Amino acid sequence: MQRIAESELIINPRGAIYHLNLKPDEIAENIITVGDPDRVKEISKHFDHLELERQHREFVTHTGTIGNKRISVVSTGIGPDNIDIVLNELDALVNIDFETRSARDELKSLNIIRIGTSGSLQADVPVDSFVASTHGLGIDNLMNFYLFENNEEEKQLIHSFITQTQLHNGFGDPYITAASMHLLKHFVEGYHQGITVTCPGFYGPQGRILRLGISNPHLIDNLTSFGFGKYRITNFEMETSALYGLGKALHHNCLSLSAIIANRIHKNFSKDAGALIEKLIIESLEIITQKL
Repeated sequence: MQRIAESELIINPRGAIYHLNLKPDEIAENIITVGDPDRVKEISKHFDHLELERQHREFVTHTGTIGNKRISVVSTGIGPDNIDIVLNELDALVNIDFETRSARDELKSLNIIRIGTSGSLQADVPVDSFVASTHGLGIDNLMNFYLFENNEEEKQLIHSFITQTQLHNGFGDPYITAASMHLLKHFVEGYHQGITVTCPGFYGPQGRILRLGISNPHLIDNLTSFGFGKYRITNFEMETSALYGLGKALHHNCLSLSAIIANRIHKNFSKDAGALIEKLIIESLEIITQKL
């Protein structure tokens, strides 16, 4: 197997991968990602046993167990650029031999579930509800730097999106990837399902105007009105498309779960986002421990 150079796979003196500062035996096969480093402890407080706490920059990791189920919680920070770091390094931890610096002959697939917040783009997906994303649709360009292939349905979806919204003009090339059905099938009851759009920023890229005008004042309308067969866009945020794209390309099972704290159609905001997130955490942990 081809050896990966020191400049490409950076391993620190502790024997841990560069950004996450983790060794291969320090992560579980079931991983929850969160954007906010402070949210890691809000999940690990539910562990029966906490075996590891690690932090480097914004990347906080807690690994522990609930019953016999080993789980890691990793904070990614915000945005697809951070997901690029986290997904590649998580994959390296399980699928690259750090001694030989080469890919392992037998590859592992991780279960990676994002728990985060999001804004709804549909009137009937209200504040204080949950969304399980069927697809991640990126207008952030990350996956255009990688070699990956869409299935036929994904190709039809992205072609229809570009045709209907014309968002490729000045926005690069949108891309789309489906969720892992291995995970999505467990998050049906009590969840809205739909396409989640991932944006490279919080203000202009999500159609917000403070003092600076935006190049596409019709962005929200374009996203809200899109439809293809049974699919529509339910919400947007800043990580899902990168998680799904990299996850699928690297053969991991990925799912994004969002607590809807804002509705951009009704222009309202959750009165208790903390309680909403706590409810999503508890429900997710129950499913992870009982069904995965």
